[in-house]
Amino acid sequence: MRQWTKKDRFNAILSGEQADRPIVIGWRHFIEVENRPLMSAKAQVAFTNKFDWDIVKFTPRATYYSEVWGNEYDYNDYEAIVPRMIKPAVQSVEDLWKIDERNGSAVPLAEQIEAIRSIKELEPERPIVQTVFSPLSVLLFLSGHLPFANGSLYGSSNPIPIKELLSGEGIHHALRAISLTLADYVKELGRAGADGIFYSTMGTAHPAILDDDAFIEFSQQYDTIVLEANETKKTILHTCGANSQPNRFLHYPIHGISWDTEATGNPDLSASFNKVKVCGVNQQLFAENNIQEIEKQAKNALALMKNKPFILAPNCSIPNNATDEALKAFRSSLQD
Repeated sequence: MRQWTKKDRFNAILSGEQADRPIVIGWRHFIEVENRPLMSAKAQVAFTNKFDWDIVKFTPRATYYSEVWGNEYDYNDYEAIVPRMIKPAVQSVEDLWKIDERNGSAVPLAEQIEAIRSIKELEPERPIVQTVFSPLSVLLFLSGHLPFANGSLYGSSNPIPIKELLSGEGIHHALRAISLTLADYVKELGRAGADGIFYSTMGTAHPAILDDDAFIEFSQQYDTIVLEANETKKTILHTCGANSQPNRFLHYPIHGISWDTEATGNPDLSASFNKVKVCGVNQQLFAENNIQEIEKQAKNALALMKNKPFILAPNCSIPNNATDEALKAFRSSLQD
């Protein structure tokens, strides 16, 4: 009988093939150390080992991409998982022209690459997936927006309205510069040992942000630049929040699709998708320590996806106040 390794299972399932069992993963932020990437890497590895997740899904600070172009934050003052923004890089549409292409190993990207190398040394046999934001998500952060919440970043006052931002003359200059930088960064991640990326569009597909034509113009063409740079590695795309339109991404060069199956306006797990589904349990249940419902949703998801390639996962990042008891119950829903 074949002995499946975690990497065997990862590569098979995300290639659309069945393995000996589904994959199970969980991820969360470690805000107390996330501005120190090597300590954050160790925390992520410890969390992965404690619950025996099949993948090290690295969840770095949500702000490091925008730091590349000059956003400043106070890491002693958080609202949920977002530190207080002190200064946005894009304060007017004229600032769009200041967003230039950077090297994929520029600071702070280089710190994250080093964190991936550290994880690779600690976990050579377990697949490693790094989180990468889409160019449009990064741009919205640069201007003080929090797209998945359809609001403003903590500390941001009176950001440029999104409609005005997207109509700025320099918008395509900025998005192209960001996408080329991230494409180079994705290649560096692969060289550092990452087995894939978790590509987060941060809710930018919400119809209140982009209609169909705007999605093609401001998201799709730049997403493609980044995703095609991932070459032979695997990609899971996450579209965050309510009305997140996962169908818009099904023709992308990705392997898995992650979305909130219970949020308003979203399809549920029974949707007919041509990508591997990465979801199954409402992440808020972990904050409520609702073990009974966690077990119920996990078992229902596994039953629905029986005999199909599937990754059982929370529908988004697990809240930081989740109990060990709740996490163990989730992991135990899928026995090796």
